[in-house]
Amino acid sequence: MITAIDEEKLKDVVKTALIEVLETRRDLMQEIIEDAMEDFAFSRAIEKGMMTETVSRDEVFAVLDGK
Repeated sequence: MITAIDEEKLKDVVKTALIEVLETRRDLMQEIIEDAMEDFAFSRAIEKGMMTETVSRDEVFAVLDGK
């Protein structure tokens, strides 16, 4: 038997559950936000890198070694 679920009740239940998770698992939310920001920064760096001149591996390591 299929039970019809009131859409508003379902929204309220989901909203309540989400608020509870946000309040009790702040560490989880912080990790999710940090990961998203890191992904965004990496994608911006890749986009910027795609518009620059290609350099050799040796040139990269020379810069990293401070030469």
